[in-house]
Amino acid sequence: MTDVHARLAELGLELPEAAAPVAAYVPTVTAGGLMHVSGQLPFKDGVVMTGRLGEDRDLAYGQEAAERCGLMVVAQIEKALGGFDRVERIVKLGVFVNSAPGFTEQPQVANGASELMEKLFGEAGRHARAAVGVAVLPRGAAVEIDAIIAVK
Repeated sequence: MTDVHARLAELGLELPEAAAPVAAYVPTVTAGGLMHVSGQLPFKDGVVMTGRLGEDRDLAYGQEAAERCGLMVVAQIEKALGGFDRVERIVKLGVFVNSAPGFTEQPQVANGASELMEKLFGEAGRHARAAVGVAVLPRGAAVEIDAIIAVK
């Protein structure tokens, strides 16, 4: 497994503090060798990145928001496991994109998180994925991502 913190530093990225739940759920659940990470929002400078892709936000903004969601997923993994030694593989990402009618670039938005996972975890970061356009997300977020992680 790659050293995730070293890779973050090489990329000029910092792992944010894992976000606390905002409703009646827990951030992660591990069962049967799989960790399920609840939906994570894109935080930049402590503020949620908001907006609707194809309306008031462009593709580049969406990709950055997806990357920020990916960083939050990684922060939740570290908090739950106390590090990354038990991460076997990123199995799947579910990417929800706040989309205007007619916006169809959800897969390209999702690449912001998918590419991050591969950069941080190498081959173990390659994963299955869904990229879905939705009408609205919590707190007006531009993107929300949940994840399934195989753990040792």
